[in-house]
Amino acid sequence: PSTSQENDNDRSPSPSVQQSILNQCSELHSSIMPLNTSLQGPLAKNSDKGTSLPFVFLVGNHSSGKSSFINYVLGRPVQTAGVAPTDDCFTVIAPGPQDVDQDGPALVGDPDIGFEGLRQFGPTLIHHTQLKVRENIRNQDFMIIDSPGMIDSPVNYGGMVGNNSKDRSSTSSAIMDRGYDFQGVVRWMAERADVVLLFFDPDKPGTTGETLNILLHSLGGMDHKLLIVLNKADQFKKIHDFARAYGSLCWNLSKVIPRKDLPRIFTMCLPVASSTDGEAKSATTTEALDQRALADLHQTRDDVLAEVMKAPKRRIDNVITNLHDSVHLLLMHAVVAEDVRSRYSKRQWENRIQEGSSLILGIGLAGLGIHFNVALEFTGGLVVATMIGVGGMHWFNSSKLKDVEDQLTSIEELSASFQRTHPQEVSEADEFYSAIWARIRDQLRLSLWRTGLSDFPAVSK
Repeated sequence: PSTSQENDNDRSPSPSVQQSILNQCSELHSSIMPLNTSLQGPLAKNSDKGTSLPFVFLVGNHSSGKSSFINYVLGRPVQTAGVAPTDDCFTVIAPGPQDVDQDGPALVGDPDIGFEGLRQFGPTLIHHTQLKVRENIRNQDFMIIDSPGMIDSPVNYGGMVGNNSKDRSSTSSAIMDRGYDFQGVVRWMAERADVVLLFFDPDKPGTTGETLNILLHSLGGMDHKLLIVLNKADQFKKIHDFARAYGSLCWNLSKVIPRKDLPRIFTMCLPVASSTDGEAKSATTTEALDQRALADLHQTRDDVLAEVMKAPKRRIDNVITNLHDSVHLLLMHAVVAEDVRSRYSKRQWENRIQEGSSLILGIGLAGLGIHFNVALEFTGGLVVATMIGVGGMHWFNSSKLKDVEDQLTSIEELSASFQRTHPQEVSEADEFYSAIWARIRDQLRLSLWRTGLSDFPAVSK
């Protein structure tokens, strides 16, 4: 009985059931997109539309072994590998009946593949993407996407963007130094990927600022499908060299991962040559590491490979997780925005009542003066004084209302609104809601500022 139960648990749903689940999730996701558009919410355009095949997304430092790992997974050389940066394109590698290469415009223009959403990042990105269809590769039911190796440019002081506007303005050129929003593209890819691999290597164990910036701003909330890989671990000749590099990587990761417990780091190496008996050798001689250490690295590599090959099975889990995540992002965006808008509206109506009351009072007094045959000079002067007074009051209230709007849309007041609308979660120190808030805060502030609180649509519960 126990064996049959285990087999039942391991059994995957039939293809028709899987497609039905995917279609229902897509319909539910599409149903919340109008609200997201109305509120200028945090969900990206076309985020409810997936790609034609599941895919694995690789990102990391240059010369960290991404291309070599892709060739290893595919079982044939497709990507060019080298010590120096060898490719500046996002490369989509898909299975097919014959080898075909397509440029970026053809890839993005094909609605059946599912990458038309990349148009939002501009023509520079489109011309830095490409599609490689290959036959006789291992991944017959999923795609692999390689990304440009990350490296700090001279204008970037480490790649880390601060929280204040001065820091953001000083690094705007660094964010766009590739000619497109690299952070945004990585985020777009990672949200749709079924497995994300973040590669580091012994020479740059987390010290590249752009890589840490990507981990902080583009891969946040991807823990369920993110694998951190320290590749080329067979290059260490002494154990303290490995300890130093591993410790440096953990130290740098701790700066951008707000948790006490760091995620697992997969330390591995790739076979790069074959001996006469057909067994693969590692990139270095056996003097670098003993056979037990190499066996452990090879086992870890097999673990990573197994996760990569599970990409099709993880598609349903990731689609459901993405739907759950999107609903919570949009819900929090709407709730906090409505709290801010209602407070602004309350102040606005107080001003209107004040101005209206003053106007009614002045006109009423003038009417009483006319009724009791008071001199027209007095009643006329009272009307003029009332109009001038109400006009001045309106000007004063408008200027103060602008100050109130600036105050309500500040980071401090938005955080106060979050605490006010989610008291139970805040009191329980719920990290899930804290992480959701950290992800939508800047987008919410931008949406409120762009639309204006007076024109921001109301949300009914």
